This record gives sequence, structure tokens and C-alpha cells, in this order.
Amino acid sequence: MSHILIADDEAEICASLEEILREEGYQVTTVGTAAEALTLMQDAVFEVALLDIWLPDRDGLDVMQDVQALATESRPEVVIISGHGTIETAVRATKLGAYDFLEKPLSLDRTLMVVQHAVEARRLRRDNLEFQRQFSAKSSLTGDSVPAKALRQQIRLMAPTNGRVLIYGESGTGKERIARAIHAESLRRDRVFVELNCAAIPEAHIEAELFGYRNGAFPGAQAGAAQDKRGVLERADGGTLFLDEVGDMSLKTQAKVLSALDEQRFTPLGATQPIRVDVRVIAATNKDLEEEIQKGNFREDLFYRLNVVPFFVPPLRERKQDIPPLVAEILRELGREYGRARIEIEPEACELLAQHNWPGNVRELRNVLERILILNPRILRIERRHMPTLSHRSTGAVRGNDWSSLQEARDAYEREYILKKLEEARHNVSRAAELLGLERSHLYRKMKALGITTRE
Repeated sequence: MSHILIADDEAEICASLEEILREEGYQVTTVGTAAEALTLMQDAVFEVALLDIWLPDRDGLDVMQDVQALATESRPEVVIISGHGTIETAVRATKLGAYDFLEKPLSLDRTLMVVQHAVEARRLRRDNLEFQRQFSAKSSLTGDSVPAKALRQQIRLMAPTNGRVLIYGESGTGKERIARAIHAESLRRDRVFVELNCAAIPEAHIEAELFGYRNGAFPGAQAGAAQDKRGVLERADGGTLFLDEVGDMSLKTQAKVLSALDEQRFTPLGATQPIRVDVRVIAATNKDLEEEIQKGNFREDLFYRLNVVPFFVPPLRERKQDIPPLVAEILRELGREYGRARIEIEPEACELLAQHNWPGNVRELRNVLERILILNPRILRIERRHMPTLSHRSTGAVRGNDWSSLQEARDAYEREYILKKLEEARHNVSRAAELLGLERSHLYRKMKALGITTRE
């Protein structure tokens, strides 16, 4: 229920407004002075404040300055009420941050409409703040190791440019977080950040995802069956487009992406006119693209278009001193997700985490911590005894001496880990993909590559 504050020294107006607003389902509080209104705004959250311009103790426009000084999360939208309204007063109120201006005698219909719109504006502002907080959390780079400091310095140096970026790193190292950090410090930070995982989109659909299509462009999008679809390139206009796992695109799609990047324009499927866009592209891969070029799997010209500014994200095993702050950050995120109070970890348990090699990198670390919280729903402090899976993984890491190569050891580890997640999910591949933090199509490809069937 939205809470409305009415500050007016005329009791009849307060009573009339309170009655009609309560009938519309609002919670209403009325006061007669500016001092009372400001005190209430500091102690409670109001979506909208209807503020008379002539209050007995202060001018309503002066009160606006105190309202604007309140914390953004608790600041209401202010609607100024005046019995002697002028254009000059309305303009001044708007410049001071008022949402709207109402003249006495009040029109009940207009008052209700303005209040409704102000409530919606307040909610949009709140949602935008929450989105910015979440984006900021997902774009922060945690750690004080030399590699982490070097990455932060490189981001500060290169983010304000429009140069294309290619991020290299193993799966789970946090390449998406680096992309978000670059966008957050770029000149486009107030515009959209759009991402597309190229490995998660079937080959038959990736062009539609990239470029969009017009109604009736192909079977399945025939007239009346589908609306026009805006591709990620169009949606990212003015902002940043993050192409994750870009090495998994087919040569045919690579050719079209190359053309779009060169010309900064493209033609949606089924359209006749090209669309011009202004997009900064950040790509990421866990493959050696130069090796893929030699194999004929990746276009050399596209590689040079994307590789203007290369970023190398080190694996977690090369920055183990970052594990304690990463654990603290992940536990804060998981605590919010699972609605728990602050979750701590004892030093011995954190030391055990720091000894592990983490072939799955930060994603694996997060999965282990999440599994601990799921299996122990009441704990607020993680202890060594809560990590039987990690002990098993540590034993497996020691067995790495038996493998002929790092890749063979990694494949064996991934196969064992995926099999355990499939078992937890009762061989439901979609659920197992959720537990692993992967797209279902990505998990299917992993299973095929590692020779796993659901019957196992």
C-alpha cells in the first residue's frame, strides 16, 4: 500500500484529500506544519508528499530543498499545492525537484491522476536504484592480488575509450564481470548493457538473436504468428554489447558480425532497409582464438576487429590471496538470495578453500558455497565440518599426478563433477544445468564432449 503524506494547514483540505485517497487504497498521513512533515519523512518512507506552498512555519518551496537532501531511497516525490499559483512559481518548484504542481481549488480527478503518476515515478526510481546496485555489485572486481590490481588499472585506463575489447579466460573466471566493469566505467555507463552467450544459442537462431527479424521473415515467424523482434545489436544501440563465448560462433555468423562491426549497420532478417547503430562491442572467449584461426574455425579478420584491447583474466589458482574476500562477497550475495542474516566463515574453513586448485574458478567456488548453504539451511557460520565435498575435491586434485596432461585432468574433474550434479538433479538435465550455473544447451555440449549420457 502506497503511503501518502499531506502537509497543509487547512484542515478541510487535509480531510478531503485524505478521504478520497483512502478510498483509492492509499495509506494517508496528514500534518499541518513543515517541521512535522520533515520529521515524518526522516522516520518513515512516503511514496508521495502533497506539500502546501504556504505553511505556517516555512515556505513550501524552501522545504523542497530539505526534501532533496534526504537519502534517495527514502525521498518521496513531491507535489506542490498552491492557492495563488503562477507560472513563475510552478517553474521554480519544478527546478527544485517537484514532480508536479496543483492549484487550489483542487480538481479531484487531476489530483488522483497526479498522485497515481507520482507513485509510479517513485517506484521506477526505486527499481532503477536497485538495478544500479545489482549492476554495480556484478561489475566489481574483488581482490588485492597483483593480477586483480592490474586488471582494475587496465579497466580504468581503457574503459573510457570506445575501443573494442576481447577478454580471454578460462570458464568461470568472471569474464562477464570484467565486461560489466568496463561498461560501468565507460562513457556509455548510463546507456544499456546487453549480453548474448553465443554458445547458448542454437546455430539456427543466433542470427535472429543478433540482428532481429521482421514479422513473416521465415517459417515460424510468419505473419500473425510472431511480432517483429529486435536483435541485441539494435537493443544495444548507444551502449555496450557483450558477446560471450564468441569463439563458438559459426563462420557464417562471423562473416555477418564482421560486416556489422565494420559498417556499424545491419539489415534485420526479412527487412529491406538497414539499421545504423552505435555500439561498443566487448567479446569474451575461453578458447585460444589464434589456434582456432589456424584450424580454420575462426576468421582472422574478425579476430583483429575484436582484439583491439585484449584483457587476460587469470584463473583463481593464480590469485589465491583473493579467495578470502571473494568468499566474503559471495556469502553476502547468497545471504541476500536466500533471505538469511549475515553468513560468516571460520578461518580454518577459509584456509581449506584457499588450498583448493579450483579448476572451475570463481563459478566453482560459488557453487561449493551455495551447496553448503543448501545442505545446511540453518547455519550462519560455515565451519570446516560443513565442507565434505571440498575435501573430496582436494583428494581429486592430488590425483592429478596420474594424468598425462592438465587438459586430461580437467576433463576428468569436469566429468566427475557433472555426473554428481546430474545425480543430485535425479538425471534431470535442466535442473542439473541450474545447479551448475550453465545454460542447458551448454551442458548438453559438455556432456557430449565428455562422453556422458543421462543414464550414467
